[in-house]
Amino acid sequence: MKKIIVFLIAILVSGIVNAQEVYQRTSKLMGSRFDITVVADSAEQGNQYIDMAVAEISRIEKLISSWDHKSQTSSVNSNAGMHPVKVDKELFDLVARSIHISKLTGGAFDVSYASMDRIWKFDGSISEMPSAEAMKASVEKVGYKKIILDQKKNTIFLPKSGMKIGFGAIGKGYAADKAKKLLQSKGVIAGIINASGDMNTWGKQPDGSDWQVAITNPLNKSKVFAWMPVYEQAVVTSGNYEKYVVLDNKRYTHIIDPRTGYPSSGIASVTVFAPKAELADALATSIFVMGVDAGLHLINQLPETECIIVEEGGAIVYSNHLEKRKI
Repeated sequence: MKKIIVFLIAILVSGIVNAQEVYQRTSKLMGSRFDITVVADSAEQGNQYIDMAVAEISRIEKLISSWDHKSQTSSVNSNAGMHPVKVDKELFDLVARSIHISKLTGGAFDVSYASMDRIWKFDGSISEMPSAEAMKASVEKVGYKKIILDQKKNTIFLPKSGMKIGFGAIGKGYAADKAKKLLQSKGVIAGIINASGDMNTWGKQPDGSDWQVAITNPLNKSKVFAWMPVYEQAVVTSGNYEKYVVLDNKRYTHIIDPRTGYPSSGIASVTVFAPKAELADALATSIFVMGVDAGLHLINQLPETECIIVEEGGAIVYSNHLEKRKI
């Protein structure tokens, strides 16, 4: 009798699990497309969870947006060269982590890139390289080492007038991480937060299978060259196929080296797998600037972090662990 009862309970539990479905919504947040996917018991519950994620991402946008004049980030920027600005610990810690990534990448990633003069245009209007003098001048105010953090007072100070911080290369990844963390705390067992290619996943699909992530072919963005199973992992892809300029038969992407003012070249796309989307987001941008060899060397030293690089000529390069998996 006990065995029958246990068997019936197992069937009921199985039925509850199988009753769960995937619910998804697309919203425009932080100026980008966000695809929010959750596993839930009903459409009503799924929509409630997605509403929570949207609210969290909107909260983060108000904190880190440099376009919103009321944000703390704008306050830091507008007081550059004058005095430190007290900010929430959340923003302070994000800047502190950003500076750490800058150190890891030798300055290839830099949140003070927002100080850069916009001398490059990727709308077809530019026909020749800006002068070396113009490029040098464009990055004069850039430099993560100049940012002054006071941990005791929770203040950020940009000592030079005209300096700015911006989170374009890390903000969406951070928002994806925070939305995931919030939903997990509310009991959501599985889902995906996809912020225009900055993606964080957790759990599995209702049928028990891993989430699958498509790696776009940068030489033909309508096609996929690989599908990757992901579990409890963030995945970020950056590509040069959306914004670029061709000068003297050489393609330059919109990702600019904050140290020199020169656009990156030689890489068509970078996909980074990491524990958090914030880190993957920053590293994907950095590898474009660092180049294939230096980028691979960095990734191969970081725990639980891998990458796929597609060179402009079409060659595909994998970091050590992914190479062993023979994708």
